[in-house]
Amino acid sequence: MKDLKQHILKLHQISKALEPVESKRNEYVKQVNNYTNQFLNKIDHVDAFSSAQVNIQDFSIDSNKKSLREILKIYSDEVASKGINAASGGHIGYIPGGGIYTSSLADYLVDVTNEYAGIYYASPGAVSIENELINWMKSIFRFPKTAIGNLTSGGSIANLIALTAARDKHKIKSDQIKNSVVYLSPQVHHCTQKALRIIGLEDIKIRYVELDSNSRIISEDLSTKIKEDKVKGLNPFLVIASAGTTDTGAIDPLQKIGEIAQKNNLWYHIDAAYGGFFILTKQKKDSFRGIELADSLVIDPHKGLFIPYGLGAVLVKDKEAVYHSHHYTASYMQDSIDENAPVNPADVSPELTKHFRGMRMWLPLQLHGIEPFIACLEEKLLLTTYFREQLIKIGFKVGPQPDLSVSYFWFPSKIIDENLFNQKLMQEIHNNGAVYFSSTKINEKFVIRMAILSFRTKLHTIDKAIAMIDRSRKIIEKYFNNENKN
Repeated sequence: MKDLKQHILKLHQISKALEPVESKRNEYVKQVNNYTNQFLNKIDHVDAFSSAQVNIQDFSIDSNKKSLREILKIYSDEVASKGINAASGGHIGYIPGGGIYTSSLADYLVDVTNEYAGIYYASPGAVSIENELINWMKSIFRFPKTAIGNLTSGGSIANLIALTAARDKHKIKSDQIKNSVVYLSPQVHHCTQKALRIIGLEDIKIRYVELDSNSRIISEDLSTKIKEDKVKGLNPFLVIASAGTTDTGAIDPLQKIGEIAQKNNLWYHIDAAYGGFFILTKQKKDSFRGIELADSLVIDPHKGLFIPYGLGAVLVKDKEAVYHSHHYTASYMQDSIDENAPVNPADVSPELTKHFRGMRMWLPLQLHGIEPFIACLEEKLLLTTYFREQLIKIGFKVGPQPDLSVSYFWFPSKIIDENLFNQKLMQEIHNNGAVYFSSTKINEKFVIRMAILSFRTKLHTIDKAIAMIDRSRKIIEKYFNNENKN
């Protein structure tokens, strides 16, 4: 027994390094705070993209210890300075996660107190906050109070929960899978096809509905395809619309699609991960008419509310459809079972281990109110208009008037094939890196894509982007002119 105690005490001396004393905690916080202040103070003056390779050796795990100062140096040099700078207002190539500073304070509190937000019994405060956030979003999108929801890691898990509910509501299993039909836009986010595979519907029939010139679903074609499939003896059960597609930011005709879904007894799912929170703006509120008809809805606070990566949300009207897959009990959890308790997040999601991610949304909303968030969304809409106008002035072509803040453009080169010219232009823009753009293909045309949603993207960011694009265009023109001479 004496030897056992001595061994325990020896291990205690080693393991207590995991519980630093207050003076050491203060030192750590000071160093991290100094780094984050330096990072944010220069955020407007650093490139939004770097193609430099990381030094893998710096990441190796071994028995050697490093000081926090050394670790922060590695983080600065090999993580925060490589690839896409997602914190930069110059990141307008993909729809960014937000990263407002006050969310980091929420995460710090949550990580220190280590709240478990999966079950009400374990942390009634954390679960109550998350449920209140769900209730707030239900009110925004005019969902009934009886609907349930979950705060997820992002749109992928949120869509997975919704499509699983649709599958279970319509009992799509076994031999019925190959006979059942889902209707999608060709521009639906690819996490949809991933989700269908994950939930066992890889062999389902997928009908891609035709789009209009603004990349929106043509509701008449949807209706026709459903009728044709019914005549064939198939089982249409699910239609998915988008309120802000990834490629072009298009909002499908939500009202018409909802009416078609109701008429044909289809589950109606709307992916509004990118665009949903634009419903808060005066300019775009009417564009979301019909969103309340959805059986399930996905929105991402880490997009439209500028919260850091890792916070999506799903709302579902049919509680039992969600519970069918996710609500399980176990004997070791018997102390926590209470039929009168609020909805447990663990009962409506694949996640049992549940980080209290809702705090990163709740704290900023409490601290700032909703007005700055709405102003920021409205600003992005106006910046998109301004950007397109400036592109036209320097000779670029732009896509149709966007529904939200995603659009695309290309240069109508006369010296070489347009697609080849714009591919080279994209490479030059990436080589520059001051502002980051991405590319996509629209009807086989190579185009450069803008996605203006970072809360740090301002008027001066767009002016810098225009100057960079114009310089890059001149470089590529000179390159091809020299090639033609040779």
